Amino acid sequence: MAHNPHAPQGPAGGQDPAGSTQMFRAFVDEEGPRPPAATQSSGPRVGLIVGIVAAVAVIAAVVWFALS
Repeated sequence: MAHNPHAPQGPAGGQDPAGSTQMFRAFVDEEGPRPPAATQSSGPRVGLIVGIVAAVAVIAAVVWFALS
């Protein structure tokens, strides 16, 4: 690495980088309020299942008419 004459040299030069890292980790790791996963509605999932069943029924009807 290149030498930076403006960088703080040693503990007398300013903030301790390990201290700021510990503060960042405490910020990232803190537990905040999280919404429970069980409260999500099942509306989109039901619509997806209905759509797949309808697509299979249409494909089955096309195959039935093609083979008869």
